[in-house]
Amino acid sequence: MTSKTALVTNASDYVGPPAVKALVESGFSVIAHDPTFSDAEKRHKYQDQNPGTVAAEMQDAKELVKYLWDAYETLDVIVSNDTYPVIHAPIDESDVSDLYATLESVLIYPFKLMQQAIPRLKKQGKGNVIMVTSCRTELPLPGGSIPDIARAGANALVKSLSLELAPYAIPVNAIAPNYLYSEAYFPKAKFIDNPKGKAFIEETVPAGRLGEPEEVGELVKYLANMKGSFHTGTIIKFAGGWPAAPERPV
Repeated sequence: MTSKTALVTNASDYVGPPAVKALVESGFSVIAHDPTFSDAEKRHKYQDQNPGTVAAEMQDAKELVKYLWDAYETLDVIVSNDTYPVIHAPIDESDVSDLYATLESVLIYPFKLMQQAIPRLKKQGKGNVIMVTSCRTELPLPGGSIPDIARAGANALVKSLSLELAPYAIPVNAIAPNYLYSEAYFPKAKFIDNPKGKAFIEETVPAGRLGEPEEVGELVKYLANMKGSFHTGTIIKFAGGWPAAPERPV
């Protein structure tokens, strides 16, 4: 096949929709993965609503990677867009099952996916890996241990992957958002339409607003279309200047 191909995981959530849109606009054939695609009706509906995509039904990382290379022979871009509902609670009141579930979604699954993809990426001698993590660990908050642990681990995974794949000229970089509009983390009803939530964002984020999906799509497009591989191992904070330095008395 001659067209460029890209995989986007969790395509219906978080950075998935703007990533898919940006890649299709850049001429990629996009293979979209999502937990909901095990339902044939939802899978077909997604494809109908997103021309230029193929919705993959397999959920197991090994089966997904095998399908990708069997069907497309090469894969130019992997966007590992990993998401799980944020669970806030003091450590002594937390349920360890919530930690396991969060780690499984935002750290263990992408580890498994890359574990399967690495030998094929090395063999094809090219590829570009973009991992969507979070910069919430820049300013940890009380009660945020579960998501902070998981996201810190995901950012560490990016660094490790970049070291292992740099000799093969395969860049690995992370987009690490916070205060980005998505129904997963900063839903419109609570943080845009609600005056109290909107005021909180204006006060907390130096940019005075939530990031727009189209803006993070621009960054996905840039990373996906890089010609060189020297830009690797970076955790790109996408948070409108957050966290701001505290004001100091004159």
